[in-house]
Formats: sequence, structure tokens, C-alpha cells
Amino acid sequence: MRILGISAYYHDSAAALLVDGRPVAAASEERFSRNKHDAAFPRRAVEYCLAEAGVEQLDAVVFYEKPLLKFHRILESLLAAAPRGGRNATRALALWARERLWIPLAIQAEIDACGIRAPDRVAFTTHHEAHAASAFYPSPFEQAAVVTLDGVGEWTTTSIADGDGARLTRLEEIHFPHSLGLFYSAFTYQCGFKVNSGEYKLMGLAPYGRPTRRDQILDTLIRRGPDGSFRLDLDYFGFIDGDRMTSPRFHATFGPPRQPSDPIEQHHLDLAASAQAALEQLVLDVMRRAHQITGRDAVCMAGGVALNCVANRKVLDHSPFARVWIQPASGDAGGALGAALAYWFRSCYGPRTNPCDMMGGAQLGPGFSDGQLERWLLARGYPHRRMTDAERAEYVAGRLAEGAVVGLFDGRMEYGPRALGQRSILADPRDPDMRDRINARVKQRESFRPFAPAVLAERAAAFFDLDVPSPYMLLTAPVRAEHRVPGPEREPEPLLERARVPRSIVPAITHVDGSARVQTVHRELSPSFYMLIEAFERLTGCPMLLNTSFNLRGEPIVCSPDDAYATMMQAKLDLLALGAFVLERVEQPGHQDDARWQRSFAAD
Repeated sequence: MRILGISAYYHDSAAALLVDGRPVAAASEERFSRNKHDAAFPRRAVEYCLAEAGVEQLDAVVFYEKPLLKFHRILESLLAAAPRGGRNATRALALWARERLWIPLAIQAEIDACGIRAPDRVAFTTHHEAHAASAFYPSPFEQAAVVTLDGVGEWTTTSIADGDGARLTRLEEIHFPHSLGLFYSAFTYQCGFKVNSGEYKLMGLAPYGRPTRRDQILDTLIRRGPDGSFRLDLDYFGFIDGDRMTSPRFHATFGPPRQPSDPIEQHHLDLAASAQAALEQLVLDVMRRAHQITGRDAVCMAGGVALNCVANRKVLDHSPFARVWIQPASGDAGGALGAALAYWFRSCYGPRTNPCDMMGGAQLGPGFSDGQLERWLLARGYPHRRMTDAERAEYVAGRLAEGAVVGLFDGRMEYGPRALGQRSILADPRDPDMRDRINARVKQRESFRPFAPAVLAERAAAFFDLDVPSPYMLLTAPVRAEHRVPGPEREPEPLLERARVPRSIVPAITHVDGSARVQTVHRELSPSFYMLIEAFERLTGCPMLLNTSFNLRGEPIVCSPDDAYATMMQAKLDLLALGAFVLERVEQPGHQDDARWQRSFAAD
């Protein structure tokens, strides 16, 4: 049974393929198109999935939303806001009349263009059904509460379901416009970042501030119910009837929105901290309700809000749930996989036996054999050296220990927004200058942004207060006290100087609050990456590496060898480890010609 799941037409379009209930391929369209958060139909992602599995006929094609139900929500919301927002209404209705109401026909035409036999009809799930299925069915739990939290699907913004074997039963929902995702996006916008892209920046900015306005936010912008529900005071928000996330009343309370070019001031830091603290409280409210009505000891999470790794840690530490599993592709891209899984189990094509982490390290994207890579290198004349796995690990670890910044392109690309050692930039986490160096020269991004440690799973608890696996970089953990270093008596006022203060013996991956977004690296999931970190530990005594995504600011994570090479040259990485091959940048033709490699991407 071959089921293709598709998410598209909003942001982060993707495709995922199940064969007999198991995910065999999945990828976001942005990785192929090089257009970050690409919303177009994922033609290239579909073609990749079909080619990866050698599929010539599909048994089902499933879309992750119900377009008519979504149109109903948009139309009703616009009518409720009339006569305000007339321009928005005209624009939205024209788009739906021209494109969105014809999604089933468009999908059929696109699948036909791939030269594949598809079913006569496209199947549909609801948006949050897809999220819930992506959270529960790939999880290692036989039974669990399932919580989904995002901006909005058709009507639902938050859902609680009960997962039991192959059955997933929806229990409670919160509907638009009351949304934790839109709430957090409003503060993302207020602090000068791009909605549906910059929310992780707000999370990274929050530890620099003080949550001085948390209670004000919870008391005035939101009405919390004793059953974990919440309602936004819509007088503060503008996403229903305007072009902005926030309203004049919001600005009267919190000041004018910061423009992206404006400096980040202390009140922005405090507002980010306050919004993050408020979100954590609201998520915990939902979790307590989910535990109350399901009685389960485990919870599975998905939806864009589930990518907030700081809130996830609060769920682990302070919710009633003893066990937590989070879908690594929690955003809309993961809806493609969830739609396919929901269809499989809803149609009773097979029981759910021996639950395990079906994501397999999220390594579901395109990979390239050493033979393919060698032909690519020879065709382009790029100087390189071929090594065995052990030789490459020792060589790259040695260069990292010398201070090199390395691009790692190895195995199948990750599905989801995190680079987990297949498409990563790596560096020495002990170097106190490495954070600035990578942010400014390599990634070309804001100075306050933190980096993650990729640590050998067996050694993680020795460095971090973390006693559970975190293979998908979706949990934060404090650096253990014995590895901290004394901070200044008074924190520097400029944000940039505060970011430069060493907080631990691994300062490049330790955030301003002494925490890190930890990835535990497991030998069975990522043997090559594990071997590299082992080699680095033998040389340095440090069982971790700084790991950040292999891309420039505004660029999607690299997908192909061409992407990786161009990014190495533009970012001036010292070294590219490309499968079995090692390329030193200074040996490459044109390595001193910066203009030759210059590319630009839209700011994120």
C-alpha cells in the first residue's frame, strides 16, 4: 500500500510517502526550490519521494487540510469583521476563487504531471488530525495523550486527543481566533521578526530579558479557563481584520512595533521573555487538561508551537506527564506525513504493532552514494580526497580541534527544520570566539542567536541536566553546575556584549541563561556522526560539537552537493566533508574570488 501525503499552499510545503504504513521518504519543497518556507505545490518533493521508493503507482493521495472547511472559516471571519478589513477580504476571496477552491483538481494535475498513476480522488484529513497522527503514530508509545498546538488549521488551533494502539480519538479542541501560535506570532511581529519564520528568534532572544510583563499579558490579553482553555482578547490583535498581527491597543500597551532595522533594546528583550513565559504557562495549562481527560502517563506533541524547545522542557519538568515525544517535523511540513499516517490507520490497512520511533533520526530526505558524489566531483574538477569512515572521522576531528569550521554533508537529508548531522555546520564548542565567528562570518545572522551541542548520548548527562534522549534537538537543558564558569557581577548592557560573556567550559553552545538546545547523538541512528564526535572526544576530551544548520541566513538547509559546495564557498567554511570525500576550501578553484560565489536570499 503506497500512500502519498501532501502539505501545500500556506507555508512549508512538503511530501511524504508511506509504503505499507512505514515512512520511506519525506522532504520539504524549499530544499529543492531554494525558496525558504516555499508554499507552492511540492512537485520536486513528490518526485523525490516517488523516485526514492521506486513507485510507479499510488494507492492514495492525501492532503493535510480540508479546503472547503478552511474557506468557511476564512469567509465567516471576514464577515464577522466587516466592514473593517475590506481590502483583505477582497484579496482573500479572489485568491480562493482563483486557486484554493480547486485544490483537488490541482493536486490531480500535478500528480499526473509526475507520470504516476494516482487514484481518481484525492483524500483529505483535517489539519490537526494530520498533526496528531504525525505525533502519535511514529512515537514509541502504545498509549498516549496527543496534544497539537499551532496557529490555525481550518478552525482548530489546539487539540487534545487520546492515542491507543491504532486508534486516535479527538477529545477537545480550541478554535480560531483563539490560538497560542498566533499569540506568539504577535509578539514575534512586535519585536521586529518575520511571522511564520522568526518565532525561533523570539525564543532565542527571551533569555536576555526579564519576564516583567508576563502577568500583565496573562491578565489582559488572555482569559484562562480552569479546564486549560484560553481566549484571546481580540481588541489587542489585528490578524482577523487587518494587515498586521497586532492592533493599536496592543501598541498603546507595549509600544510601537520594532522595525527589522531598528536596534534591539531592553524593553524588546523583556517583552520577548514575558511572551515566552506566558506561552509556557498556557502550554502547561493545556497539558494538565490533557492529562486530566486521558489519564495517560505519556504525551505526544506536534504543531508549530511544539518546535519551541524551551516550552517543551517545561512540559517535561512541570507537566503531569512522565514521558514526552515530539514530532521532529512538527510544523506544516510534518502535516504531509501525518496526513498519510492518518489515512493508513483510519482505513484500517494494518494494526500498530511494536511501537517505536518510526522517524529513524528523521533521515527521510535525499541522499547521495559515494559513487554519485565522486562522479559529481570529477565532472566539476573540484580537488578532493577520498577516505574511509575512520580516516575521515580522524581527519575532520583534527581540523575541528584546530579551529576549523566544517560543513558536513552525509547520508539522507533530515525531514524537519533541524540539522542533525546530515546537513550540518560543525565547530569546536570550547572556543569562546566561535559563536561570533559563525554568526557574523559564516551564517551572516543576528549576534544573539545561540548554537546547539551535538553530544554523544551516553555522555549527555555528564554535561547537561538531561536524563532523557533528545535526538531531534527539541529540548533545552541547563549546563551542569560543575561545568559553568563565574559570570560578571553585572551583565553588560549592550546585547552583543552580553552574548559574548562565557557561561561554561563550552561557551560556544551555552546560551546566556546557561542552557543549551541539546541533540543527543546515538550510534544506532547516526553511526557516522557518532564516530566523528568520538574522534573529537579522543583528541580533546570534549564529547560534543557545535552543530548548526548548513545554510546561510535566509537560505534553506542545503539539499544537493551543488548547494553544499556553493554555501561552503560563500560562507568561507574551512572544510567540506562530503560523504567519503573531504574538500579543503583553500584548495578549490576561485576560492579567493568572493564575488563569484555571492548569492542572496530573502531575509528571514
